[in-house]
Amino acid sequence: MTIKAYLYDKCSTCRKAKQWLTKEGVAFTEVPIVDTPPSAEELRAMWQASGLDLRKFFNTSGQFYRELGLKDKLPAMSEDEMLELLASNGKLIKRPLISDGKTVTLGYDEEALKQAWGR
Repeated sequence: MTIKAYLYDKCSTCRKAKQWLTKEGVAFTEVPIVDTPPSAEELRAMWQASGLDLRKFFNTSGQFYRELGLKDKLPAMSEDEMLELLASNGKLIKRPLISDGKTVTLGYDEEALKQAWGR
C-alpha cells in the first residue's frame, strides 16, 4: 500500500519528516493536510491502526485547538464527533501524519520514523 504523508508546508516538523523520508529513500505520496485533510473514515482507520488514544491526533499546540477550547470540550465528545471535527480542519490534526493503512506515525520523532518507515 502507498504511504501517505499528510504535511503542511509551513510546518517545520513536516519539512523535517519529508526530508527524512526522502533521504531514507521512502516512496510516499504527499497530501497537503490543510487543503485535503483525511476524511473521518480515513482518520478512523488510521486511529484504529495506530493503537493510540484518539486525542493524540489533535494538534494541541495549534491556534484552532485553543480558539475552540478543545482542552475542555474533548473529554465530553464522542469518538464520532472528534473524528468529524478533525476531518473538518486539517490544522487540528497533529502533523506530520504518515500512514500506509497498517502503520501510523504522528509528529516528528526520528526514532519512531526509523522503526515504522526505515528501510
